[in-house]
Amino acid sequence: MNFNTTEIIEVLGTISFAISGTFAAVQKRLDPFGVLIIAFVTSIGGGTVRDLLLGDTPVAWMRDVNYCLLILVTSILTLFFKHQIKKFKVTLFLFDSLGLGLFTLVGVQKGIVFGLEPGICVALGTITGCFGGIIRDTLLNTIPLIFRKEIYATACIAGGALYFGLLAMELKADIAKVVVITFIVTLRIIVVRYKLTLPRFGY
Repeated sequence: MNFNTTEIIEVLGTISFAISGTFAAVQKRLDPFGVLIIAFVTSIGGGTVRDLLLGDTPVAWMRDVNYCLLILVTSILTLFFKHQIKKFKVTLFLFDSLGLGLFTLVGVQKGIVFGLEPGICVALGTITGCFGGIIRDTLLNTIPLIFRKEIYATACIAGGALYFGLLAMELKADIAKVVVITFIVTLRIIVVRYKLTLPRFGY
C-alpha cells in the first residue's frame, strides 16, 4: 500500500495523541475502558470537529476503521509499558506536543484540498491540533491547555502561517511539512522550558 506524506503524518499524529490521551487517563486513575475512551477522543476529536465544519461526512475515522484499530492497539501497548516510563508528565507533554504539530499540519492540508483561503486553513489546522486535547481535558475535569497561560493554540497558528510562508518561498512541500512540525514541537518545548506566556492585560 502506498502512503503519501499527509497520510503518514496523520498516522503518526494519531499514535502520538493516543499515547498522550492514555497517559492523561492513567494519571487520573481511570479504568481500562475509561483510558481507551480518553485515548480515542484525544486522537479523533480535532479531526471530527474539522470534518463536520467542512461538511466532509462521514468523518474520517468512520470511513477508515484502521484509525480506530490503531488507537486501540496504541493505547493497549502504552498501558502495557507504562511501568517502564516513570515521568508521566514529561511523556504526556512530549507526545501532546508532537501530536499538536502533526495534526496542525493535517488540518492545514485538509483546508488546502478544499480550496480554502490560507487563513481558514490555519484555523482548521488549529482546530485539528487543539480540539482533541480540549475534549480530553474537559472529560478529565482539567482546564484545557488552550485556555491556560501556556502558548498552545498560538503555536498552531504560527506553524500554519510558517507553512504558507515556506510554500510562498517555493520550498518543497514535504520539506516544509517537516520544518513546520519541528517548529511547533520546538516552540512548545521552549515555551514550557522557559515559562513563556502571552501577555496579560490588567488581570
